[in-house]
Amino acid sequence: MFESLSDKLGQALRNLRGVGTLSPENMAEALQEVRTALLSADVHFKVAREFIERIQTQCAGQEVLKGVAPGQQVVKIINDELVKLLGEGSTELSAARPLKIMLVGLHGSGKTTSTAKLGKLLKKRGYRPSVVACDVYRPAAIDQLEILAKQEELGFFADRTSTDVPRLGKKALSDALASGSDAILFDTAGRLQIDTDLIEEVKKLRSEINPDEILLVVDGALGQEAVNVAKAFHDSLQITGLILTKLDGDARGGAALSIKSIAGVGIKFVGTGEKIADFDIFYPDRLASRILGMGDVVSLVERAQESIDEKEAAKMAEKLRKADFDLEDFLSQMQQMKKLGSMQSLIGMMPGMNGVKLGDGAEKQMAQAEAIIKSMTFQERRNPSVINGNRRQRIASGSGTKIVDVNQLLKQFQQMQKMMKMMKGGGAMKMMRQMNAMKGKGGFPGMGM
Repeated sequence: MFESLSDKLGQALRNLRGVGTLSPENMAEALQEVRTALLSADVHFKVAREFIERIQTQCAGQEVLKGVAPGQQVVKIINDELVKLLGEGSTELSAARPLKIMLVGLHGSGKTTSTAKLGKLLKKRGYRPSVVACDVYRPAAIDQLEILAKQEELGFFADRTSTDVPRLGKKALSDALASGSDAILFDTAGRLQIDTDLIEEVKKLRSEINPDEILLVVDGALGQEAVNVAKAFHDSLQITGLILTKLDGDARGGAALSIKSIAGVGIKFVGTGEKIADFDIFYPDRLASRILGMGDVVSLVERAQESIDEKEAAKMAEKLRKADFDLEDFLSQMQQMKKLGSMQSLIGMMPGMNGVKLGDGAEKQMAQAEAIIKSMTFQERRNPSVINGNRRQRIASGSGTKIVDVNQLLKQFQQMQKMMKMMKGGGAMKMMRQMNAMKGKGGFPGMGM
């Protein structure tokens, strides 16, 4: 979502980073580029104007720190202001138990899916969540929520015969509490636009269940309209936070940067994909860092901790140390990496790599390597030297590739084995020369060589 903004801000900040002395002229030029970048990202004009004014005020009275380039100090100021713009402070939910959450929003914003995603996240935190289907006007919404609840082993409550939402919600709350649930999520109906009927219905439901959190689910692709929707809902319901969906889309990101300032309510969660696992707590400082091309190492580490088996990682480290790494191990590592997300998303979390575009080639190369290895027998994976011409033909046919692809994979794996043996023997410098020689020759799939 923020690629275009990140690229344009990156250019403006690159011009500042190398500045030895700040002057009104170079400051004005750089900040004009920043303002243009914000407006191009569909940030509200008032928000963009006030953002630049705050930076100018701070820079004017800023003392240059010893050992820090003036340009770098300006970058730090911009980063801090960007965090404020996104909504600094805690994004945590209420600590109440039982925790009652009502999700509201327009039709098609992703409320039902977000309800299940939030339920899954709360379950990981030790809660016993239940979801309640309060969208009585769209039968498919009830069916969808029931399917997702079963998939994630969440409690599910619905009444397909009732259209009295406040009464339905009160009864479901009582049943959920009786069943032992300590987090109850209410998925309410949406409309194509905000109307009085929708608002009145959720107001009555709110009176019956007395929720600890009222979360507005907003489609990030709406742009400035998302800000207007958030303001209207907040004025009527005093929402406690936002769930911004489709953060993985190609929208320009203006909604995320404008909502806090205009609507007066902050983002608490973001949907980053269609899968149930594609749902994250919103950290303004981390997103600001990524927008400015500084990466997000903390989120990367957290994702790795959740996805990678520690025992398996320790076992693999020992294999690498002993240079006892085979194609079976490599297949296991590729499958572990896939749990972390796409390679492009991982690259975006690494400092200084935000503008690097891998394209589809890297993902396709990984998929092809996986298909080739899966077409091998267990013996062939453990001992690739037994793979003769006939076996290569069989592997290529089984994986839908060509013999030349199989040959290339085996050749690259042999080079990798040689490098690991060099490391074991202490030949680090020789290994570096080997790595340099591999550059531009395809490298090993997914290894960045």
